[in-house]
Amino acid sequence: MARTVARVIVDALNELGVRHVFGVVGDALNPLTEAIRTTDDVNWVGCRHEEAAAFAAGAQSQLSGNLGVCMGTVGPGSVHLLNGLYDAAKSRTPVLAICGQVPLAELGSEYFQEVDNDLLFRDVAVYRATVTSPDQMPRMFESAVRAAVSQDGVAVLTVPGDLGDQELTEDRPTRFALDRAVTRPDDPALAEAAELLNAASRVTLLVGRGARDARAEVLRAAELLAAPMVLTLKAKEGFEDGNAFQVGQTGLIGNPAASHALAKGDVLLMLGTDFPYRDWYPKDCRVVQIDAREEHLGRRVPVDVGLAGDVGATLRALLPLLKAIPDRAHLDDCRDRFAPWQEGQRRLADPGHERRLAGKLRAALDNRHHEIRPEALAAAVDSRADRDAVFTSDTGMATVWLSRFVTMSGSRRLIGSYNLGSMANAMPQALGAQLWAPDRQVVAFCGDGGLSMLLGDLMTIRTYRLPVKLVVFDNRRLGMVKLEQEQAGLPEFGTELDNPDFAAVATALGLTGIRVTDPAELDDGVRRAFDTPGPVVLDVLTNPEEVAVPGRPTVAQGWGFAIAKVKEVLSSRED
Repeated sequence: MARTVARVIVDALNELGVRHVFGVVGDALNPLTEAIRTTDDVNWVGCRHEEAAAFAAGAQSQLSGNLGVCMGTVGPGSVHLLNGLYDAAKSRTPVLAICGQVPLAELGSEYFQEVDNDLLFRDVAVYRATVTSPDQMPRMFESAVRAAVSQDGVAVLTVPGDLGDQELTEDRPTRFALDRAVTRPDDPALAEAAELLNAASRVTLLVGRGARDARAEVLRAAELLAAPMVLTLKAKEGFEDGNAFQVGQTGLIGNPAASHALAKGDVLLMLGTDFPYRDWYPKDCRVVQIDAREEHLGRRVPVDVGLAGDVGATLRALLPLLKAIPDRAHLDDCRDRFAPWQEGQRRLADPGHERRLAGKLRAALDNRHHEIRPEALAAAVDSRADRDAVFTSDTGMATVWLSRFVTMSGSRRLIGSYNLGSMANAMPQALGAQLWAPDRQVVAFCGDGGLSMLLGDLMTIRTYRLPVKLVVFDNRRLGMVKLEQEQAGLPEFGTELDNPDFAAVATALGLTGIRVTDPAELDDGVRRAFDTPGPVVLDVLTNPEEVAVPGRPTVAQGWGFAIAKVKEVLSSRED
């Protein structure tokens, strides 16, 4: 019996090992959702918003390394996928979006809800096509999947509503050839890089997510070169725990030791990173960069030697050519700076910090009402979370606190919107993560602005009984925007949020809600959240005036902050 277009698609998803398809049902998708309903191993996850569906699919792809799948029905349903698909594209993870469309005969007639999907997704997708004949299947589906997987990107396949039920006249099984090549540079390029590194006396490593599968080789390089290792946020997972060379992160979420390591090295060795912030790169040193994507070489900082290839394979070929640097002064200096910074952060996160003199002095400036410090909340969650927990974080201050106070120990995983920088990603990504790993603890660091933006999908968490722990940093602010305004010398404007009691909202939706307003009750509130079975929204009112000092603060930032505070005080008096 000939298969329908919808059946070809769902059978192929099953063959690929896809177990969850995220979306919102609609008439153009009916043939596809019916095919899913009658397939044992492919499960439909009905979300309340297509943006959440795309974030969830992208989260599963990032965590598994396999294809994530979401669907949107005709017109607005597909448009709503766009932000989550941009996040997948910027995160370089394979996601297939299957979009509904108006009946084939109505294309181009400005039919009700008609949107040109091929044009809409032109910028975000490495592959986009509209099915116009049943016999284009399965070839078109194979092309979409190969493009997404081979290019670590988004593929969009649009299916008109009247084609899903049509049968193929010439059916055949889908065939996928998805093995990826592992490449390394040629020997002359390796020799050039080795010559430069062997002539150096102070090497610093900048390590990104692209080196995650080469931990042993990266640590061996750091040992040979006596090199401090600066981590990007996405390299926390895999390189933070049990690493005697790492000195934390750089950039606005970084610390002085990492900034010092970059500034004082005479050679920077970049491994699998496209760290985007040019101002944080060293100015006067030579650079060797290894990256699987040739277009990344030299994109952020001029490089002396660019090596296009897999980080692990390249290092395995490069390491035998390197000479050990006997002088560990550069490494020891950076590590000696890192340790006291870490200790200072631990003191700040101590709930009893403000009872000590230094804490009282700081509180007089930035926490006059003695509200819960977000550092203390992040540290408390870190102490309670499992060693194989999966963390997600909203863009903004929630990510700052996670980066500084949560250690990616054991087999912990971490994802967020760290390239696109979208709001509202943490909760839907946690949704996808929990379905991917039902037996692991999933913890979302949610900003109050982010959570409220896609609040409706708390009902999806309830419907599927997903035991995620949603930790809300409820400072009643768009905190990162507030900080950016103040550093520029501007008074806070437009960032205040008139929040509900998120714990009460959660309770009304059938989840467990816990609200903490007193610093003395913080540890007990976090304990109850993690001890309570099922999904929990932990709403913690945190200090809205908290300042995250960057690793290399400038005089201009400090002066701007002081001016902003004066303007805010004057404005409040006028009001």
